[in-house]
Amino acid sequence: MRTITLTGAERLEPSDLERSGALPRKVMDAAQSIVDDVRMHGDAAVRTYCQRFDGICPGSFRVPDAVVSSAGKEVDPAFLKALERAYAHIRDFHERQKEQSWFTSRDDGTTVGVKVTPVASVALYVPGGRAQYPSTVLMDAIPAKVAGVQRVIMLTPPQRDGSISPYTLAAASVAGVDEVYAVGGAQAIAAAAYGTETIPRVAKVVGPGNAYVAAAKRYVSGDVGIDMVAGPSEVCVLADETADPVVVAADLMAQAEHDPMATCYLVTWDSSLPSRVFAAMEHLLVQSPREKITRESLDHGLVVCTTAPEAAIAAVDTIAPEHLELHCAEAWSMLARIHNAGAIFVGPWSSEPLGDYVAGPNHTLPTGGTAAFSNPLGVYDFQKRSSVIAYSREGVLNDAPSVQVLAQAEGLWAHALSAGLRIPLAHAQKDCFENEEAACENANHTAWPTVLDSPKASMKPERLS
Repeated sequence: MRTITLTGAERLEPSDLERSGALPRKVMDAAQSIVDDVRMHGDAAVRTYCQRFDGICPGSFRVPDAVVSSAGKEVDPAFLKALERAYAHIRDFHERQKEQSWFTSRDDGTTVGVKVTPVASVALYVPGGRAQYPSTVLMDAIPAKVAGVQRVIMLTPPQRDGSISPYTLAAASVAGVDEVYAVGGAQAIAAAAYGTETIPRVAKVVGPGNAYVAAAKRYVSGDVGIDMVAGPSEVCVLADETADPVVVAADLMAQAEHDPMATCYLVTWDSSLPSRVFAAMEHLLVQSPREKITRESLDHGLVVCTTAPEAAIAAVDTIAPEHLELHCAEAWSMLARIHNAGAIFVGPWSSEPLGDYVAGPNHTLPTGGTAAFSNPLGVYDFQKRSSVIAYSREGVLNDAPSVQVLAQAEGLWAHALSAGLRIPLAHAQKDCFENEEAACENANHTAWPTVLDSPKASMKPERLS
């Protein structure tokens, strides 16, 4: 891990992070080519890419319901018990996020509000192949179900023998996934976005994946909804002199072992802590079955040393990490001062893996600094909001004149006419004009009964300087 030391008024700059930023052009181009092919040729193209990238293509993409529902019998009872505990915590947390429709009425009888409707159908992408992520199934499926999504399908690539991990299928069964398809990669995203002969088109695609999955999601966005374009995982530990270096080392390694591209940050104002953390890491790394991956990740990690807590907190906000751990004596008091983080783990007992699996909040989080403006996946990602506006006659009489004035300022004559035509109807307490031809006469006066005075001074550039 490289080290940056900030003194006095120095602050961490975004350029110090050396983030790679957008997806590489060659990855975007490859993903677009795959998506376009699947969109045009359907299942045939999907099969071609499954065989090319996964080395296997099942006879039918749809996994039989009986196989999914029986997966719980194939796993250790201890796993199933842990899965059900995680389900309970995650469900309880997300139930509290559910939004309800609301309406309010003004004194003149006008009603405005919001109608909340679940997204009709969703595809959950769950990485697979050589790995299995049953926790991702729970984190993506539960908020969709809480939101009321009627059709939740899961896309996950098969293993080399053509099967799907029983852990993943057991999670799908517990979470209430409606359909499972053994397909992964950019071709799976394309199939869900546009539909094929056997894979249904959905309204939204969510879930993490590799760079090609992320690129495909970005490409289809707009034709279908997506949650986010996720990059490599990351963790930031903000620590003071009370932090245990062994625990901090283990927490950094927990993120590093995900992926050589995962990024770890240690921010501290205790100058002695980094060396003690590094020493503990060496003792632990040689015992790790994922030592190679973990070391590769840690090699491009970053330590930020400051002389005061204020500079350390500012550095955290610049990083805007996916996961933030507060290993500080006054962790709760710091919470209000942190503005940019996907998930915040308060205090030394709050290990980030607890959040990955069982705490309850979602572990699908914004990465790459996007926590500065993005949110964790939640029930709100599976609900749509429609504004509702219902005017009364009295409400029209109160508000239509303001519409006419504002529309005139913007030069939108028909806008003003639309509002103005309702004024005589409201005064007469009628729903329709008795003489339609007469109603169309003198429309200019109906739209703009008075002419606005021109602005007193032209706001030319020289007047603004």
